[in-house]
Amino acid sequence: MRVIATEFARWNRLRALALQGTELAAAQVDTLRIELLKVAAVVTLNTRRIRLYLASNWPSAQVFAHAISQLRSP
Repeated sequence: MRVIATEFARWNRLRALALQGTELAAAQVDTLRIELLKVAAVVTLNTRRIRLYLASNWPSAQVFAHAISQLRSP
């Protein structure tokens, strides 16, 4: 039960920090998982970086990019 509560708190924190002003700002946790995590991607690793190659026609690409930029900014 503690793990579920922790994950729920993490998703709420992500929503508060990174998804403000997007269509997923008020989405349920299941919707966030489906829209942001369940996506096909190619992952390549080299010595300095990890790259994700996402599908160009992925409908949530703009929201994902916004969330990543919000999480990376100081």
